Amino acid sequence: MHTPAVPDTLTAFAEAKLADLEAQSLRRRLTPTRRIDGLWVERGGRRLLSFSCNDYLNLSHHPAVKAAAAGAIGAHGVGAGASRLVTGDTPLFAELEARLAALKGHEAACVFGSGYLANSGIIPTVLRPGDLILVDELAHACIWAGAQLSGAKVAAFRHNDMADLAAQLAAHRAAAAHALVATDGVFSMDGDLAPLDAISALARAHDAWLLVDDAHGLGVVGASGRGSAALFPGAKVDLAMGTLSKALGGYGAYVCASGPVIDLVRTRARSFIYTTGLPPANVAGAIAALDIIAAEPERVAAPLARARRFTRALNLAEAQSAVVPIVLGEAARTLAAARALEDQGFLAVAIRPPTVPAGTARLRVAFTAGHSEDQVDRLAEAVRPLMAAA
Repeated sequence: MHTPAVPDTLTAFAEAKLADLEAQSLRRRLTPTRRIDGLWVERGGRRLLSFSCNDYLNLSHHPAVKAAAAGAIGAHGVGAGASRLVTGDTPLFAELEARLAALKGHEAACVFGSGYLANSGIIPTVLRPGDLILVDELAHACIWAGAQLSGAKVAAFRHNDMADLAAQLAAHRAAAAHALVATDGVFSMDGDLAPLDAISALARAHDAWLLVDDAHGLGVVGASGRGSAALFPGAKVDLAMGTLSKALGGYGAYVCASGPVIDLVRTRARSFIYTTGLPPANVAGAIAALDIIAAEPERVAAPLARARRFTRALNLAEAQSAVVPIVLGEAARTLAAARALEDQGFLAVAIRPPTVPAGTARLRVAFTAGHSEDQVDRLAEAVRPLMAAA
């Protein structure tokens, strides 16, 4: 007896979605890329000077960081082997967490497997239904994910708009048991800074806690690379989150807070409890990276200096971080601009919706300590006609 074929509706659904995305120049594809060092990459057999990497201090290829990672593999193995609450808590974690807490000016720290795991675990640990979370509209996706998982009332405030934040706190705070204001410190796609002094003052006036995701600030801005909060000494940050995967050159994330808050996170954050601990090599590499940041202030200062040289050359607003967006608008135009730069030997990847709002597709240009002034100037010359093109 012949059995009729069952329609593969899932594949048909995916194909239709992909076709629609392709028509809008929004389909995404992986491109195998070999990072030769902190600056150069190889794609499709071509050697390109990268301005698309978050390795702001070029530490992913630093000999001391690589040696520390290799040494940790020899001493502790490749993987943690289990959740940190089981057998995965290598002694290296305590050293790294103490270093991070001291750098950020907090009592304690907790290391997670990634930034997404951190924010999706931290926020639901301290907020629940009946609470309020106000998030900058341009905050990273993982903040929004954590906020939604909490079950609290979640609302966006206009980007860096203190009047809107104040109005929303005034309107909604009284009805909530607890409240959290969440923002990036350095916004990853725009490179601008959150006004943490003003945000902190509003949060404290309304008895709201403040979470700052400083993934793109640590090691790049603030005294001694302490991050964006160091630029606003009066700001009180209750939950100082960041990653080990940008300026520190490795992988993982952390949150710094008071001792009891960190104990609660370790006890209740599902993305900490129910996942294998970070590999020892990543922990040891991050410790070595912190040593370099402490010893080489000129390295810490270089990415921002390069970014500001670039913005001066193109008459753009002065860079506030290592990230400079060249907003071109439509996705197709931005993809064409990225291809034009690649033809000239530069890698500046096109960033398209939904990563950025519709109509704001851009080249996200990221500067590192290793970029020379001549390389920055040559990129500016290559970008100038792309900005002027209709």
